[in-house]
Amino acid sequence: MSTERLMSGTAAGPVEEQTNWALRPTRIEEYVGQPELLERLSIAICAGRERKEPVEHVLLHGPPGLGKTTLAHVIASEMGSKLHTTSGPALARGTDLVSCLTRLEHGDVLFIDEIHRLPIAVEEFIYPAMEDFKIDICVDSGLHARTVQIKCKPFTLIGATTRAGLLSAPLRSRFGLTHHLRFYRPEELLEILSRSCRLLGMGDPDTRSLEAIARRSRGTPRIANRLLRRVRDFAQVRAGGRLSTRIVDDALALEGVDALGLDELDRTYLRTIAGTYSGGPVGLETVAATMNEDAGTLEDVVEPYLLQVGFLARTRRGRALTRAAASHLGLRPEAAPVLDEPGEAPLFR
Repeated sequence: MSTERLMSGTAAGPVEEQTNWALRPTRIEEYVGQPELLERLSIAICAGRERKEPVEHVLLHGPPGLGKTTLAHVIASEMGSKLHTTSGPALARGTDLVSCLTRLEHGDVLFIDEIHRLPIAVEEFIYPAMEDFKIDICVDSGLHARTVQIKCKPFTLIGATTRAGLLSAPLRSRFGLTHHLRFYRPEELLEILSRSCRLLGMGDPDTRSLEAIARRSRGTPRIANRLLRRVRDFAQVRAGGRLSTRIVDDALALEGVDALGLDELDRTYLRTIAGTYSGGPVGLETVAATMNEDAGTLEDVVEPYLLQVGFLARTRRGRALTRAAASHLGLRPEAAPVLDEPGEAPLFR
């Protein structure tokens, strides 16, 4: 299964990324949400500008689609410096990193996405660069081996990852600012959607219609903007460009998105546990085999939101539905053993 689905926080590809550029904020005052992080960054940026020094190295971690890349561009813009973008998988050898670092000017920002996928050999090069702004390169081997030191200009490294637990402790400890990005509240998504409407030339749509989109957006700005574009297209063709709650409902029903933001894959996952395995508990690998899907994909793409809304519980014996999930699917209470709340023992009736 492709993870590039409508309700995924992962970018659907370069075309969508290009479309999103026009909607991304470029200054801190334009950024919505994450108030604690913005306050810390504002202080660090202001102090760095006054001392004419780069900002401390920053590590941003959290689910995809919450604005890690956008924040990197905002920091570079606020510092008046250039942003250089790469990713962990792209830095396969130490020489790849050396090439990136030697191109940096004083105060530039190096953004490494998926930094948890940096090879160990590359990490060894990045430690002295982060601490002392120098790179130690071993030349030759054996008896003739010697180390050449190359200096690089002071810079800011911004690392982004969805799997902070996979980062090595030495690398994590070298970041001055570390922050976990949380999911956005509906009122924050409403503000983001209102701004996006203005940038897309949609005028000032009805607030209730934007609230209906925000409720389905899984707390993720990327999903909110994606749904807004789908609704805009639907409204243009079917309603003369006018947005209303009915248009939003019809447009997203056509996409298979229900009132809680669940799509067909989410519902299939829940129905498989409910129908085939009587509500669980059941092992993830077993569910994946039944659905003919990859277990890792289900764990990373489907389960996080179901856990967030309280529809799924991870027990020691496997996955199990909660009573809220059974109610949402329209199942009879006696049809399956379900959980009253995540973490409780199954209640058989």
